[in-house]
Amino acid sequence: MSYDTVIELRNLLRYYQMGNENVKALDGVNLNIGRGEYVSIVGPSGSGKTTLFNLIGGLDKPTDGNVFIDGVDISQLDAYELAWLRCRKIGYIFQSFNLIQVLTAVENVALPTVFAGTPTNEGTRKAEKLLEMVGLEDRIHHRPGELSAGQQQRVAIARALANDPAIILADEPTGNLDLNTGMEIIDLLHGLNKSQGLTLVAATHDLKMIKASDRIVWMRDGQVEKIEKS
Repeated sequence: MSYDTVIELRNLLRYYQMGNENVKALDGVNLNIGRGEYVSIVGPSGSGKTTLFNLIGGLDKPTDGNVFIDGVDISQLDAYELAWLRCRKIGYIFQSFNLIQVLTAVENVALPTVFAGTPTNEGTRKAEKLLEMVGLEDRIHHRPGELSAGQQQRVAIARALANDPAIILADEPTGNLDLNTGMEIIDLLHGLNKSQGLTLVAATHDLKMIKASDRIVWMRDGQVEKIEKS
C-alpha cells in the first residue's frame, strides 16, 4: 500500500438477497484514493455508487473483500471499533442535511464532539469557529427551520469537520440546492479540500462537482467502468 493512500478497496463484493434473486450491488471493485484527493463517484441509478459510498464510510459491510482506511481493514472491526473510526476519521455530508431540528446550528455542529468525549465548552468553541469558517457566524443560534437550504448544508459541512476527520464523504451534497447555492457549496468544499488537505469523496450527479474533482470514478453494474482525471 502506498504511503499516501488513505482509502484502499480490494476486490470489494456486496450482494443482497431479494426474494430468490441474488443481486450484485458491487462486483469486484478495486480502487485507491490518495490523501488530499477529491474524487467523484458517478453512475446511473443502480450502478453501485451509493453502496460503494456506504462501504467506504463503514455504514455497511462487504459480502467479501476489504476496505482499508489509513491502513486499517474496517470490514474486520467490531461495532465499537467501527463507531470510534467513524466518529474520528470520517465526516459525513448528506443530501437531506440530516440536521436535528430542535438544536441550534452551533449545537448541531458540536454534537459529534460530544460523542468523541470532547469537553462541552471546548466543543462549543470549536463549533463556533467552524460556523464562522463556513460563513455562518451570524446564524449560530438559529435552528434549521430558520435557515435556508444552502445555510443548512453549510451547517452540515461544519458538523462534518467537527472532529478533524481525514476523510469527508459527501452524498449528493448539492442535490437539494438551487444552481447558485449549489455552486457556493461546491466552491466551499473544493476550498476545504485544497486548503486543509482533506480527502473528499462525493457521490454525485452534479456536473459542476464532477468538474471540480481530481478524478472521476464511473460506476456501472456494480463495477468500476472507468476512471478519468478531471
